[in-house]
Amino acid sequence: MNDKHATQDNAEQQLELSQYFPYQLSTLDTAVSRSMSQLYSGRFNLNRQEWRVMAALGNNKAMTAKEIAINCNLEKMQVSRTVSRLKDSDLILQQEDNDDRRYTRLSLTEKGKMIYRKLVPLILAREAFILSALSEDELYQLLTLMNKIRQKAQELQQWG
Repeated sequence: MNDKHATQDNAEQQLELSQYFPYQLSTLDTAVSRSMSQLYSGRFNLNRQEWRVMAALGNNKAMTAKEIAINCNLEKMQVSRTVSRLKDSDLILQQEDNDDRRYTRLSLTEKGKMIYRKLVPLILAREAFILSALSEDELYQLLTLMNKIRQKAQELQQWG
């Protein structure tokens, strides 16, 4: 494998930031996220985490905060703050779980469902526009490669 990132001498390795994979992922994430957030932040006054939580709840009847954290890849504190803001905005409802009173279930309110139904086609249209840069085969390859890289990153996390 040709290493564009480093010189031959390990003692003098240097990093070329523009070629560094995590940096490239970060700039891609920023570009895609900003193009999507124009919809939910501008028209509906939602931030990225709020939209993620609403999207998760839009696909499920009701979820616990823990399930949302896992589903949305958010930290527990982020979910807590986001849930609080969404409740204050009357977009989600928090109810005691009938099966286990230690937990509460979160779901979209009618207002939340209305915003979700308006946003989904707009978000999917933007996603389709972005992904139109790729052929079907390229998209399949991209998704496959992303899964492989995610698995390797998770493997490293387990090692500590």
